[in-house]
Amino acid sequence: MTTALPYEGRHALHAFEPGEMAPVCDEHEFAAIMETLVADEAPRLFAVVQEYGERVDAVIAAWGMAFPDHAELVSHQLRMSVREPESALRMFTVGRHIRARLVWFNPDAATPTGYDFET
Repeated sequence: MTTALPYEGRHALHAFEPGEMAPVCDEHEFAAIMETLVADEAPRLFAVVQEYGERVDAVIAAWGMAFPDHAELVSHQLRMSVREPESALRMFTVGRHIRARLVWFNPDAATPTGYDFET
């Protein structure tokens, strides 16, 4: 009979009590380190867009997040995991007139807040 280790399957830091370890830096510096960590590790956001005809119309069919080893997608009807974002395109291509394409999120392309389309 084997005995499981008390922290098996958990992060190594679970083996320590927080009071046993000194902080590595002050709160402000730690917050900056965490902000950089999140920015460096963030998945890339993309949309699967269904294009009708030859640039006649389009609709966002699903949103996705690309990670180094896979991608996760969600739409109104489904959620899926694929090896790479391009793998999902065939699921959203319908017949001869509706084809799917990936569009990577570009925050600089957003309409400025307060923009008036009438002028």
